[in-house]
Amino acid sequence: METRARFVLLGFFILAVILGGFGFVYWLNNAATLGQQSSYRVRFQDTVSGLRAGSAVLFNGIRVGEVKSLQLNPSNPREVTAVISVERNTPIRTDTRVEIYTQGLMGAPTVSLIGGNSTAPALSSTANEPPLLLADPAAGQDMVQAARGTLRQIDSVLTENAEPLRETIANLKSFTDALARNSDRIDSIAQGLERMVGSPAKASPTIYDLPAPTEFPPIEKVPSVQIIVMEPTAILLLDTQKVLMRTEKGNDESFQDSQWSDSLPKLFQARIVQGFENAKYGRVDRDIEGLGSRYKLLVDIRSVRLLVSPEPIAEVEFGGKIVDDEGKIVATRIFQARQPADAITASAAAKSIAAAFSKAVTELVNWTIKSVSA
Repeated sequence: METRARFVLLGFFILAVILGGFGFVYWLNNAATLGQQSSYRVRFQDTVSGLRAGSAVLFNGIRVGEVKSLQLNPSNPREVTAVISVERNTPIRTDTRVEIYTQGLMGAPTVSLIGGNSTAPALSSTANEPPLLLADPAAGQDMVQAARGTLRQIDSVLTENAEPLRETIANLKSFTDALARNSDRIDSIAQGLERMVGSPAKASPTIYDLPAPTEFPPIEKVPSVQIIVMEPTAILLLDTQKVLMRTEKGNDESFQDSQWSDSLPKLFQARIVQGFENAKYGRVDRDIEGLGSRYKLLVDIRSVRLLVSPEPIAEVEFGGKIVDDEGKIVATRIFQARQPADAITASAAAKSIAAAFSKAVTELVNWTIKSVSA
């Protein structure tokens, strides 16, 4: 019996020590301010997500109290009233602002009081109730809610303006395409502006031409039909005035300060017409409004460049199609000519390209006349 009594006394002693420890901790947190607290009501107009009884109350970032209770307004479900207890000497006035502050993404929310003007009057209680502070309508909105609201607004704006945005993107694409097609002209305009504002002018580029062939075999049977030479088509790289070369690495580059007398499609069209005329075939012209024809000659430029290698060579290649007045393709052929170059320079490249061009156009003219004579 005595042993059992000792164990009972020991148990009571341990329980008393534990209760004493809890009491000491409680005293450290609350006893020091006991009797020195003031209560206030804080009315929120929206959600107070995460706020609960026991949450800290900060004044200008310093903890001065805690939330005692939270209540919903039965007559207005959107309103939440919080009762807070703070140190009596906290300078809360009529212009004190109230917010809910969350430290980081995972931190516990706290009521944050922000001091106002020192001359503002102090809050007073009414009807035996603690003084009332009105929180900002957006005070309870956390970062996630704010992000969602912003995304909803962005989505609404994008939805309402979907068609104008598509038109704007299409216009931008058209504008950039036009800039790419007219890059040579834009360079010329920029050079002109530099000269206007007194910037030092660059040396004028050397102009090279693609002469039309002059020597043709006699035409055995001269057709009486009229032929229209359409403006040739070309990829953007070849729709240019630049004298091009392809390096051994397969890159296309241009000779500096050198250019053709016109863009390659227009230059091809003019010299092909002249080639027919030099062959004594006068029933040919460019595409002119109101000018009828039995046949149209379509040309697609594929290569006009100097191929750089230990033995450089110029290459001219284009496709030719003859289309009748009903839109049917009468004949088609690929024309290719190569001419060795003396050196890898702009003048040597232009000379060898001109020779290769003359060969290819001579074949084109002879083939076209024979095709429409059949």
